[in-house]
Amino acid sequence: MFDVKDTDFFDLEEESFKNIIEDDILFTGNIRTKTTFMIHGKVNGTIMSESDLVIDTNAVVNADIKAERVLVRGKVCGDVIGNKLIFVTSTGSLEGDITTEKVVLEPGCIFTGKCTMKSME
Repeated sequence: MFDVKDTDFFDLEEESFKNIIEDDILFTGNIRTKTTFMIHGKVNGTIMSESDLVIDTNAVVNADIKAERVLVRGKVCGDVIGNKLIFVTSTGSLEGDITTEKVVLEPGCIFTGKCTMKSME
């Protein structure tokens, strides 16, 4: 059986992330970062990262997102652009259109939207 684990693509050690929104935080506004970013809490607005973005299991994100690679373990409502990869785990939910070179949707995840695949360069 085909089986892919999120750890094959992402370093999920919290210490390796430069920016973290903890689970007791609600952030509303625009986020721009050049480094790795992990969300445990709630975000409303837009997120732009020039690196990896991880939406953790209990996170709730209502935002349009653009990042190099996006891992969704929690809930996302908004359009997502992953320049290299979008990965939705079995605990993840993504409602919105996605654009990426590679996409992984684990069995059990929820995806509602349109997927546009970019050509790999």
